[in-house]
Amino acid sequence: MTLLRGWFAIPLWKRVLAALALGLLLGAFWPQAAPAVQFLGELFVRAIRMLVVPIVLVTIAAGITTLGDPRRIGGIGGRTIALFALTTAIAVSIGMATASLIRPGEGAPLGTAGPHAMGTPPTPYEQLIGIIPVNIFDALANGDMLAIIFVAILLGVGTLLAGEAGRPFANLLESATTVLLRIVGIVMEATPFGVFALIANAVAANGAAVFVNVGWLALAVVLGSAIQILLVHSLLLRFVARVPVLHFFRGIIDALAVAFSTASSSATLPVAMRVAEKNLGVGRPIYSTVLPLGASIGKDGTAMYVGLLSMFSLQALGVPLTPTTYGLVLLTGALAAFGTAPVPSASLFMLAAVLSSVGVAPEQTALVVGFVLPFDRLLDMTRTVPSASANLTVATTVARWEGELDDDVLRSPHED
Repeated sequence: MTLLRGWFAIPLWKRVLAALALGLLLGAFWPQAAPAVQFLGELFVRAIRMLVVPIVLVTIAAGITTLGDPRRIGGIGGRTIALFALTTAIAVSIGMATASLIRPGEGAPLGTAGPHAMGTPPTPYEQLIGIIPVNIFDALANGDMLAIIFVAILLGVGTLLAGEAGRPFANLLESATTVLLRIVGIVMEATPFGVFALIANAVAANGAAVFVNVGWLALAVVLGSAIQILLVHSLLLRFVARVPVLHFFRGIIDALAVAFSTASSSATLPVAMRVAEKNLGVGRPIYSTVLPLGASIGKDGTAMYVGLLSMFSLQALGVPLTPTTYGLVLLTGALAAFGTAPVPSASLFMLAAVLSSVGVAPEQTALVVGFVLPFDRLLDMTRTVPSASANLTVATTVARWEGELDDDVLRSPHED
């Protein structure tokens, strides 16, 4: 019992970072042992993903009911989408600029790669129509996030407009939110074990290639992610949200660690909601609406990678880079990032939508995907971190604007 109490006395973020380091060591120096702990990572990811759909549905609806004035819904939603659109466009530009500086695609041996079968990317029309589900239960079962968000918004607005008659249902939603967040707290205690197993297997499966192969592309991804976080997000936090940047990033380290290990914005959502409330002091009406929306459209890492990989592809294929080409990649890259599913490697398969706009054939795009895919896991883990950072940055900024940010919580030491 003394050992157990000592374990829980260590701040969770320290346990997570230690587990990440141990996972790297195990995967690098004893890769044969990594499969033995793989089940821990799979159980952890399944536990988190199990919570995503009920949390999105219940917390958005509950968050809307706590706003009181229906007019605040439009204000919060409009500001949130505008901020995500801004950071996404900047992220695509950073990815393109990084690729233009490092030029990772020059001389890439695409001819040695086998083409990878590509699905047909959804058209903007299909994405728009799909927001309204034909069957609510199908949307819930399939994890269709935009459709679930739409249903949750309707549920919250309907409850709010029902007035006194809707109060019992609003109380039920509030109670369900509290219970779900308690469950998240329980699952979070397993984070060190899940991170340890996921990192160990990622390193063991690829060996030194995890860090060395496609080295220039990996360097560009790391550099682009760092610029997006340390420059764009930090400036937004410092001068718009007016919060201490170091306190902010220390407060979200658990969410960033989960984002890195799972490579999924969706899987990171329950953890992000927990740190937003406990460590950042973001009010529930804000984080319960902004964060689930951000998990679907707030993908700075994806946007940066789509811009970077598009330039990588054009360099490797020898396509002339004109101002028109740059403009098309920027526009279609931002739109593709908005429509990308919040699951691992999804951005890789949105590449066809961007490259087709500048005349690259699907067969050539399949070659690029076939070349990058074997090494994509660590790249995906890396680029998920700025997506998680963007989500929490926007939530904090909107909370500041709406007067829903507790500075005492944000500035206090985080030891749990």
